[in-house]
Formats: sequence, C-alpha cells, structure tokens
Amino acid sequence: MQMLQRLHNLFRKTLSLQNIPTEVVRMQCRWLHYVQGQSPNPKHREYFYFIDHQGQLFLDDARIKNFTSCFKEKDFLEFFFKRVKINETGLYEDVFPYISPCGRERNFIRCDDRPIVYTHLIQKVSQDDLDSTSRLSFGGAGELLTVSFEPDKICMLPESGRVYHPASERTGGIGLIESSLAIEFSKSFSYEHGDDSKPPTHFSWQGTTYTLTNELIDILESEPARFRPQYLDS
Repeated sequence: MQMLQRLHNLFRKTLSLQNIPTEVVRMQCRWLHYVQGQSPNPKHREYFYFIDHQGQLFLDDARIKNFTSCFKEKDFLEFFFKRVKINETGLYEDVFPYISPCGRERNFIRCDDRPIVYTHLIQKVSQDDLDSTSRLSFGGAGELLTVSFEPDKICMLPESGRVYHPASERTGGIGLIESSLAIEFSKSFSYEHGDDSKPPTHFSWQGTTYTLTNELIDILESEPARFRPQYLDS
C-alpha cells in the first residue's frame, strides 16, 4: 500500500509540473478517448503510459516527452516494470497492448517498440574476482532490474537496424536494445553470407564468436498486429 500511495503521489506531481488539472487531462490516441485516473467502476482506476525506444516512461498524454518529463525514481520504476505484462483484460488491447497492474489501478501501456528496453550492460564480478557475468539493465532502474545477457540470442533486423534480445514471456519474450548500446553491439556483428541486407549470423563477444540463433526474428514476424512497433506506422 505504501508503494501504491507513492505511485499516486508521483502521478499527481507530474501533472502539477505540467500545470494540468487531473480532472481535465484528456487526449485522443487513434480512436480512443480517455481521462487519466478515470474510474469505469468503483473497484478500478485507469492510467495510461507510453514507453519510447530509449526505454523512458511517460504519462501517455504528456505534451512533451523527453528526459526532463520522464519518470526517473528508481524504486517506482522497479515497481512498475516488474509488473508489466501483455494486456489481456479485454480493455484497450489494440491501442495499449501492455499493462502494469497495481492493486486497484490498471496502468495501460503503449510503446514505440517494446515495453522492455535494455539500456546498459552491467558486469557483475564474483566476490573472489575469479568470475564475472554480463547483465542487461532495463526500465531505467539500474541494477534493480537486470537479465542475463545471452550473446547468441541477440538479433538485428536489417530493415530497421534495431537490435533485440530475449525478455520475459510475460511481456512477449522480446526486448529492444537501446540505440547507443545497439550501435556498440553492431560493431561486433559478422555476416557468413556476406550480405548485410540479411540478419547477421555471428557476434563476437569477450573473445568468443557466437553463432546467432536469430530465433527472435520468427517471433517478430509472426506476432499479432497490436504488438507491431509504432514507428512503422508513422
């Protein structure tokens, strides 16, 4: 309940910084009209969020979306992103394909590409300094939110240049690699067929060359239209 109250406070603080009264925050997203904090029934309140391709979280109707207006409090971001999953509520699924439920609150999410965006690579060193592991951080929460880096499972789509890595099945199984990190990774790609119009086939990492499975490409190409990256519609 304490974290739930903090979420309320952060939400209202963001609104006050924009000088927009809560009760008149309205916008149109494609065909959908909503009011932030609306209560379709006594048991629920609804909020709407947007995640950009850098992994930054915003109120969906924020007029300006940049680093100054995104959420930055790491405890809140950890709380929010740990609960992100595919929206199967029967509400707004085509426009907001993901949700982060929090008690009686339903936090609906749309994104530029994926709700999970990996922004940093963190090296974890064992206490005896004899071993280290690589982990990808997401959600803007630093070491509070990480997954093991699987170098053989990253893939790049030639048509967009975007790089992807596995994520939790709860969120669709795929996460986006943030652009600056993707550029660094792309320097280590190689193409067995010599054709860079096709996905890379190998990736060199810490002295080892991995054969890429490219298994995520099949998922990306076969998933429902509602998960289609929004930048493709612009």
